[in-house]
Amino acid sequence: MNLEKKHLVALANMKMPFGKYGGRVLIDLPEPYLLWFQSKGFPEGELGMLLAWALEIKANGQESLLDPLRQYPVIH
Repeated sequence: MNLEKKHLVALANMKMPFGKYGGRVLIDLPEPYLLWFQSKGFPEGELGMLLAWALEIKANGQESLLDPLRQYPVIH
């Protein structure tokens, strides 16, 4: 699973399309929610891949690396 710039941009801007956190940007999803997906199985396709990468990035405390890629900056 290769992570390309387009995937990083998607993580920083794409919104979760469904569920409890529908409408929230993927990289802003809570880590416990991503861990739940990991245990139950990520969705098929690009969304599942992006959620898996979001978890990896969050687990390593690297979310701030995506801030410059956000369409609209987030104040922490």
